[in-house]
Amino acid sequence: MVAMEDGIRVGQLLVATPQLDDPNFRRSVVLVVEHDVDGGTLGVVLNRPTEVPVDRVLPPWAELVTGPSVVFQGGPVALDNALALARLPGEGEPLGWRALDGGSEVARVGLVDLDAPPGLLAPELLQLRVFAGYSGWAAGQLRAEIEEGAWYVVPAEAGDVFAGDPKRLWREVLRRQGGDLAFVSTFPDDPTLN
Repeated sequence: MVAMEDGIRVGQLLVATPQLDDPNFRRSVVLVVEHDVDGGTLGVVLNRPTEVPVDRVLPPWAELVTGPSVVFQGGPVALDNALALARLPGEGEPLGWRALDGGSEVARVGLVDLDAPPGLLAPELLQLRVFAGYSGWAAGQLRAEIEEGAWYVVPAEAGDVFAGDPKRLWREVLRRQGGDLAFVSTFPDDPTLN
């Protein structure tokens, strides 16, 4: 049996709608890093920096991290596990790095093998960010949440993963979409204070 297409792609962003009030995902921007219609979806929340310095949990990687040099909370699942995303120039796939299967904007963003020696990638790294945990959805679950109005699905830009001011990312991603989504970017954090 052939899997049905659901429109979700690796390299896209899931942007929480104002209606999504789950504290794990409120005003979050999630990069889809793996997707299989039959197997589910994995993503990483890009805009949840923690107070934990990278050098406290992964000292060998700390000097290679793009600021802020803290661990980001990638989602509510497996918070005791770290994963990293890195952007590299040019072509090829060096040892210790696997490109996301996404579109052209994130084609040179990939997952880092944090067990590999940092020196393998250091000469080629443009940017690196470390995440604790990830976000996950069972087969069909994310599609259902999108249809219920919990998520906007929009194209990613490579810079989104390494945003210098991650707390502004939700508004910035929506604003650049134009139209109704640009208007949504102006919604107050707490509509009851409006």
